[in-house]
Amino acid sequence: MRIWFNRWFTTVTHFMEMIRSNDEGRRFEIFGTHSNKDALYLQYCDYAFTEPTVSGEEYIEFCLEFCRKHKINIFIPRKENVLISKRLADFENIGVKVLVCPDSELMETLDNKAAAYHSILQKEEDGAELVAIPDFYVVNNIYDFKSAYESLRAKGHKVCFKPVVGEGATGFRVIEDEIESIDQLFGRASSRRLPYHYACEILSQQEVFPDLMVLEYLEGPEFSIDCVSSAEQLYAAIPRMKGEGRIREIINHHELIQLAQRFHQHYQIPYLFNIQVKYNQGVPKLLEINPRMSGGMHFSCLTGLNLPYLGIKLLLGEEIGQLKPRFGIRASHLEKEMILDKDLFA
Repeated sequence: MRIWFNRWFTTVTHFMEMIRSNDEGRRFEIFGTHSNKDALYLQYCDYAFTEPTVSGEEYIEFCLEFCRKHKINIFIPRKENVLISKRLADFENIGVKVLVCPDSELMETLDNKAAAYHSILQKEEDGAELVAIPDFYVVNNIYDFKSAYESLRAKGHKVCFKPVVGEGATGFRVIEDEIESIDQLFGRASSRRLPYHYACEILSQQEVFPDLMVLEYLEGPEFSIDCVSSAEQLYAAIPRMKGEGRIREIINHHELIQLAQRFHQHYQIPYLFNIQVKYNQGVPKLLEINPRMSGGMHFSCLTGLNLPYLGIKLLLGEEIGQLKPRFGIRASHLEKEMILDKDLFA
């Protein structure tokens, strides 16, 4: 069976290895593509190719042609996964199963952090109990930015901001005016912190800028909850706490497992998805929802669950039975050097 990973995180190497080492002895050939031929996960593929630097519908046509040419059975996309979810019928027509949520409207909503927050707030207005949302505003000009900042400060919040559309911590900044002392400069990484007047100077460079979320900064511990599910059932939710440095703790956290169950009940995302929350004053508040494998999901697989392979089984309509993850694990990781194979590309 042939699996294709298009432009992914480097940590997808772990998922490739877990799929290959599945406990049912099922054999897979793994194809990988990236626009950068030195993307490290390509070294772990059976067949590696460079992608064209295109996007949108042109990229979808590349994907369809790649699947036809290489007789791909399963496509696990990250790049353009929202648009791919809208074109699932085209992939199904050529015999390709795609590991992506088939609800394209939901995919589009979750891809936009503000739209995701508003969706949850609407469900809570209708009587659902899902997850607390940080106080936030969406702005695209300096005047609204200043107003949002002042409103949040008046509520007693430290303030941060990030792009409405984006992955991980890209573009994330914390506004902290007492940042210019030598103690602070030497005592901690400050690249994601900047004074309010610097933020205003930068954002004033354009009359209108891309939508930003200006929101309360959450001071407490951060959790990433990796989930495996069908549309009808959540099979497992694994809370993973981000500790100091590279430490990760896999915890049987009842409150967060229930949160994941409530979320799945209302949104019914199939296969693999991830919820990120951070605590503030004892309350877990939503950061974002990723309707795909998270970059750190390999830590959650230390529970004994081969999550990427389970996602494939669900995609193929196979039973996976009752899952019993092993909690109470504290883990980290080391860097590993590798020599790049210059003859890798087909």
